Amino acid sequence: MTYDIPPGMHTREPREGDHPRVLAVLDHWWEGLKGPAGAQERRLLLPRYLFQHFTPSSRLVESDDDGELLAFLIGFLSQTDPASAYIHFVGVAPTARRGGLGTHLYRCFFAHAAAHQRRWIHAITSPENTRSVAFHTSRGFTLVPGDSTRNGTPIHSDYDGPDTPRVVFTKDLHKDQIPPA
Repeated sequence: MTYDIPPGMHTREPREGDHPRVLAVLDHWWEGLKGPAGAQERRLLLPRYLFQHFTPSSRLVESDDDGELLAFLIGFLSQTDPASAYIHFVGVAPTARRGGLGTHLYRCFFAHAAAHQRRWIHAITSPENTRSVAFHTSRGFTLVPGDSTRNGTPIHSDYDGPDTPRVVFTKDLHKDQIPPA
């Protein structure tokens, strides 16, 4: 399914062989955010099993010309909460930003979640990733109150373990018109 994808690009499910391709772009696409520790954190957040077992709800965007990786979204339907889905990790190449690829990937994910009767979409990001915070709030995600704030943004301290705070988002698909898959 495609939404708003620019000409010359296509969307597909990731495969296990895409795992090294995605890991290879992380440092460049995140522009050194949080230094070497941030680079290691990003690699650890994308283990191979996500490319083996969670592909129906995940997407890659590639160039039609040369197959260059331009964007990806790794997400899944919650196995614990039948009303929820979770966007785990999203990236867009710096040269492809502001061209609608992030919106395209999110709309595909929302449609997939809605087709599986999911109401709630959940996501997180690091407090340092202000670009991600702005993107999520501009797409109708609500910031979940945390135990502290940083520059007005609610922070959940130790969310992913000691000294690993996160910004937590949720979105109610019932408030939006989501086309069927």
